[in-house]
Amino acid sequence: MAAAFIALIALLVAPTTALAAPGGAGAGAGADGTVHGGLSRPDYSYANAIRESVWVDTGFDADSDGRTDRVAADIIRPREPARAGRKIPVIMDASPYFACCGRGNESQRKTYDAQGRPVQFPLFYDNYFVPRGYAVVLVDLAGTNRSDGCADVGGRYDVGSAKAVVDWLNGRATGYSERGGGKKVKAGWTNGKVGMIGKSWDGTIANAVASTGVRGLKTIVPISAISSWYDYYFQQGAALYDGGPQWLSDYVESADAKRKCAAVQQQIVDGSPRNGDWTSFWQERDYTAHADKVRASVLLVHGKQDLNVRTKHFGQWWDRLAANHVERGIRLSQTGHVDPFDFRRGTWVDTLHRWFDHYLLGVRNGVEREPMGSIERTPDHWADSAEWPAAATRTTTVRPRPGAVPGLGTLGLAPAGPGSTESFTDDPKIGEDGWSANVDRPTPAKAAFTTGVLKKDLRLNGSGSVTLTAASSTTSAHLSAVLVDLGPARIRDFAAAGEGIKTLTTKSCWGRSTKGDSACYKDTAADTAKVGYTVFSRGWADLGHYGSGKHGVRLTPGKAYRITVRLAATDHVVPAGHRLALIVAGTDAGLLEPADTKPTVTVYLARSFARLPLVGGSRNVPPSATSPAATGRPLHGLPGPVLKHPLPGSAFLG
Repeated sequence: MAAAFIALIALLVAPTTALAAPGGAGAGAGADGTVHGGLSRPDYSYANAIRESVWVDTGFDADSDGRTDRVAADIIRPREPARAGRKIPVIMDASPYFACCGRGNESQRKTYDAQGRPVQFPLFYDNYFVPRGYAVVLVDLAGTNRSDGCADVGGRYDVGSAKAVVDWLNGRATGYSERGGGKKVKAGWTNGKVGMIGKSWDGTIANAVASTGVRGLKTIVPISAISSWYDYYFQQGAALYDGGPQWLSDYVESADAKRKCAAVQQQIVDGSPRNGDWTSFWQERDYTAHADKVRASVLLVHGKQDLNVRTKHFGQWWDRLAANHVERGIRLSQTGHVDPFDFRRGTWVDTLHRWFDHYLLGVRNGVEREPMGSIERTPDHWADSAEWPAAATRTTTVRPRPGAVPGLGTLGLAPAGPGSTESFTDDPKIGEDGWSANVDRPTPAKAAFTTGVLKKDLRLNGSGSVTLTAASSTTSAHLSAVLVDLGPARIRDFAAAGEGIKTLTTKSCWGRSTKGDSACYKDTAADTAKVGYTVFSRGWADLGHYGSGKHGVRLTPGKAYRITVRLAATDHVVPAGHRLALIVAGTDAGLLEPADTKPTVTVYLARSFARLPLVGGSRNVPPSATSPAATGRPLHGLPGPVLKHPLPGSAFLG
């Protein structure tokens, strides 16, 4: 019994114990005495911390009530630094979910006492970092919880409300002690250094605020975050979800905002037609276009099987950051839409601790010199990558060829002969799980192309594409292209309710607690499944958007069009002994809305190819493959998703 008690105490204490810093690091300039051995230590009182609310003027009057909107910022900060005349940095999470939906695996919401003072700050950031000399600021986005204004789903009100708080923390905006009236409040306790963090919509706002180039924002940690809202609802003209952003704004808005924001809601409807066309509404919400303004470092986290905020978002954001030489790191799990606190808790807290210490406290701990990437290969087994994508990655062209059996072709380096074709008929009831399970069987809804059995591991990391020359039998057609690892594996069950994790009954504690705000959270473990195939990269497009992609057209039946379908970013190893498959089909059921006709699509193979990010380039690709024979045996995999009105901050609803 004593041994078990000692073990439990060790588990609870470990997260707040300083770890040896890489390279024998020490405190940086401006360290205030709370840094020892390369890490900030929990020397300040959490129970006695200052808890307060400030309403920051955004300069907007989105709700047209005749006064500029104020957004609520709930603040918790250690009392001791201010007494000693020391200024401290800020960790900030700006979210629309603090009242309606909650944050984290346990859906924590903000709570307040009878006088309206903040009591519970969701997530562990306050419990862990406030004793270490940080302030934590949780911002209600415009139109949500205790903030004025209107939610406009990633637009100027959303982004401007969070940016205004960064400006206030740096003395450039006005804060007040009350939502209406009140005294002016200055943030004289902070040095203005801000790190933004958050999952999904929260992380999206971190991306967006960074793309404004606002001064004082030193780092962001976007987790499962959107980089362009168009790509949340569409891909290359094809609608991905049943409904537009007006549903989402209505879901998160406060009762007060719902009464005042009808005009903004109508602007959302008018600006986001469901035809997939690129409008000024989407242009405003494309943060990748302004990546050249990013001053902050970026620690990016995403699930490789996130089918809510799909991996295209991190891929295109990462590529733009790289092009602009932004200091950055990346963590990719096998999960779906899951926070790293729930799939790699101890390592994540340590990483985040060192990251914030370096970029906000100026601690020389070497975190910026560590491997850029850390990738989950199998459940709970991770591999570091000095660069991401790996330096040896080469964009390699692979080509589909017809096989002996219609619908079952090969994939390799050699091109198809002139006039070679494959055809499929769109079946909106079948998706990637049905196509993959029947990859070696001729079925009318897909065309499958497979390599021979690999003699070496084949690693794909980065973003690829599939260029198709195709003709539709009708005036519209949607296309899907997926990459599949054919072979047995145990993977995280991303299709289950927990999207790759299961929640346990035990708890572990990460920081200090009070009666109203516990630092203890339910533990989690990997939820795994055995499969015979793994879909690991996906792309979708409307063939009518074959041109610039900004506006669609009706197709001429029988006419061939050329379109490049952009594949979502990934980092996946197809092991030796497995095969790689490219499947081309129509509607990906559960993920893609069907076209308004039911076409048969003919793909001209000699003018079609895939460009894939392969480590080592073409040398690991079998030069040719044996034409597959129909086996009649379906493979076992995970069931396909059912997505209706998914939220960027929660698991799938449907």
